[in-house]
Amino acid sequence: MTEPNKILLCIDDEPTGLNIRKVILEQNGYEVLIAESGARGLELFRQHAVDAVVLDYYMPVMDGGTVASAMKTLKPQVPIILLSAYINLPETALATVDAFITKGQSPNVLLQKVKELVSNGN
Repeated sequence: MTEPNKILLCIDDEPTGLNIRKVILEQNGYEVLIAESGARGLELFRQHAVDAVVLDYYMPVMDGGTVASAMKTLKPQVPIILLSAYINLPETALATVDAFITKGQSPNVLLQKVKELVSNGN
């Protein structure tokens, strides 16, 4: 019997990057839910059993640090990868996530980190 697809939640207010990550992750066997805001991401996080979250830091209304903190309160076992085009993020935001990747890195870096974190959850 084959293992069911792992479910990832991607949250980013930038639709182009969000959709590119969705396609890349789906091509690598993941089921991907997407949200264009922190509030919508939290809603999906509450409704679905996700295996990992890929989260943008800079978003209007609710930044990635706030979203990650709320998610860790709800389901602390779910790994969160924080993405940003900026490298100087607040330590408080970095302390709530399991990994940090800059947006300029190769998609292979994201794929490797997702695989690593999802595998650790088994």
